[in-house]
Amino acid sequence: MRIILLGPPGAGKGTQSARIVERFGIPQLSTGDMLRAAVAAGTPVGLEAKGIMESGGLVPDSVVVGIVADRIEEADAHNGFILDGFPRTVDQAAALDRMLAEKNLALSTVIEFSVDEDALVGRIAKRATETAARGEPVRKDDTPEVFKTRLTAYRTQTAPLSAYYASLGMLETLDGMKPVDAVTGDLMTVLERHVRTAPATAAAIS
Repeated sequence: MRIILLGPPGAGKGTQSARIVERFGIPQLSTGDMLRAAVAAGTPVGLEAKGIMESGGLVPDSVVVGIVADRIEEADAHNGFILDGFPRTVDQAAALDRMLAEKNLALSTVIEFSVDEDALVGRIAKRATETAARGEPVRKDDTPEVFKTRLTAYRTQTAPLSAYYASLGMLETLDGMKPVDAVTGDLMTVLERHVRTAPATAAAIS
């Protein structure tokens, strides 16, 4: 089962990803982690990325897709994976689709957590206040100003992915404002349906 989770920062993607990993035994793949691992391992794509980063450039989509392509060939991803932080744009999504098609693979589903952004800002502000009250350092990302900037970036760059995957008939939307366990219940219902309806031929490689 190959899954993409969509939703703005604070929507609960990390929490739900961990529960998918536990339930289905497929890895959560972070593009940042994969990029660092490829550079450390000195793979051809990793060396290309290293050269670009050392020169101060942004790693192009083609290199990121190449790193994803290498990673999903590893044994732990043979039964599927969850992509975390990628794709971020429609161009990246199209490139990912082409790469998977070349491997005779396809995404199983794309799940979006629908949330109220104003409520999210309030939730993050409350968390920052409670953290400070305990005398613990507040994460930079948890300050309301930084969080609002991240939301704006998501809305501009990543939100259009919803329409892209909806046009392909792949998008499923869940209410991300429900209690965490209720969201998990809805999520598992969707994923179990995909497991039951997966073609036998796909099951051998998914």
